[in-house]
Amino acid sequence: MTAGPVGVAVIGAGVISAEYLRTLGTFPDIRLVAVADIAPERAAAAARTHGIPLAGDVPAVLDEPDVELVVNLTVPAAHARVAAAALRAGKHVYGEKPLTPTPNEAEKLVAEASERGLLLGGAPDTFLGAGLQSAIRAVRAGRIGRPVAATTAVQSLGPESWHPDPAFFYQPGAGPLFDLGPYYLTALVALFGSVARVAATAARAREHRTVGSGPKAGQSFPVDVPTHVSALLEFASGASANSTFSFDSSHPRIRFEVIGTEGTLAVPDPNTFRGPLRLRANGSDEWHDLPVRGRTDGRGLGVLDMARTIRAQDEAALTGGLSTHRASGALAFHVLQTMTAITQSAAVGAFVPLPAQLVPPAPLPEDWDPTAATLDGGWERL
Repeated sequence: MTAGPVGVAVIGAGVISAEYLRTLGTFPDIRLVAVADIAPERAAAAARTHGIPLAGDVPAVLDEPDVELVVNLTVPAAHARVAAAALRAGKHVYGEKPLTPTPNEAEKLVAEASERGLLLGGAPDTFLGAGLQSAIRAVRAGRIGRPVAATTAVQSLGPESWHPDPAFFYQPGAGPLFDLGPYYLTALVALFGSVARVAATAARAREHRTVGSGPKAGQSFPVDVPTHVSALLEFASGASANSTFSFDSSHPRIRFEVIGTEGTLAVPDPNTFRGPLRLRANGSDEWHDLPVRGRTDGRGLGVLDMARTIRAQDEAALTGGLSTHRASGALAFHVLQTMTAITQSAAVGAFVPLPAQLVPPAPLPEDWDPTAATLDGGWERL
């Protein structure tokens, strides 16, 4: 089995890449080898900033033998194409959300990764941060009794006020459901298990939006997806959740509460890695802070967990497509299926069942340490 840090390439040097590169560069078990982008100058700038030896186009990066794992940060419409090319080049793949714009594309990627003995993973990995991991442990420890339901909401006027090139947020594969939904739905699946069926409504407030900042400020672009989605989810465990995803609200709002037979848990923003985490027990008039334990390093925790899994698996396990990493392709695929079912339900006005069930990922140990080098020589399962 190969030892030492896993060689990683980032494809897509857009806005979010800076956070990934900054975080990944702090993990001893990862070695940043290359960065690629459709705009070569953007890849070169990212490489200079983060001390990465190779910058170039996608074929050049995929041809690099030191690249073992590709982090796909391209726009949603390119996720499937870039991921498939990386798999065919013999690279493991971790992709930004959504895994692909459609379940059919994602299913093909999952199958191809398995056939090639490669690992497939996907964002978000925020559920691996200290805040949500502490929430998952609190629910599993019975702090609110038996979990019954959840209420979540994420509302704003959309990203065009701050993002310099926001049009892709309003194209298929994005919108508030596909852009923000993965954070909330992934956290819900980690808490409750797989989704069994959904019902939803959806609306679009405006046909066009205007860029509010950057060199394209003042330019108008079309809105091709719903911008306000309300969903009801029923889980195989019997729990339920009602969730709102909106780019149409002048009242910015983030809410995530889990209701149990013995109390209610106020869960941190699932688009972050930190707390606070609060509990209100039945019969109490006050919220009480619960301890938040774990790491809050930022985007890239899922890539690290995947890299350690790559080193941990022996050749026979890889050939069988076995994956024990937490931000897995299977989890991202289930979340994508859920979002697609929500979209379908809003169109037909009826409950839509999910085709398959998923075992939620195991919580991280409280002492899981991204800054500890575990891949030099032997490997100790964390």
